Amino acid sequence: MRYAMLIYGDEAVSTASQASEIEMAAYAAFGRELSERGLLLSDEALHPTHTATTVRVRDGKVLTADGPFAETKEQLGGFYLLECKNLDEAIAIAAKNPGARTGSVEIRPILEWR
Repeated sequence: MRYAMLIYGDEAVSTASQASEIEMAAYAAFGRELSERGLLLSDEALHPTHTATTVRVRDGKVLTADGPFAETKEQLGGFYLLECKNLDEAIAIAAKNPGARTGSVEIRPILEWR
């Protein structure tokens, strides 16, 4: 089953400190492990929320706003797309994600429509 693993953290903290070499090495090792185990389908980091544009359509008109959809304590910083046997395996993997130490990691099953 495919799962999205969404990594949330406090952008103000990560921006202020910049990603340390230790943190980047931890993410690199995490990604290598997922690849070697054949679990990683895709992974991406996102630019900070101030670069976001929110789009809505109301009464047939496209409305845009700078910034994220909502102000929150933790912001979505990136994601992994995984192929796991089950939710238990996805949880075990999420617990190894470096982002889980300082932020939170959300696991969502992918809705298979095709």
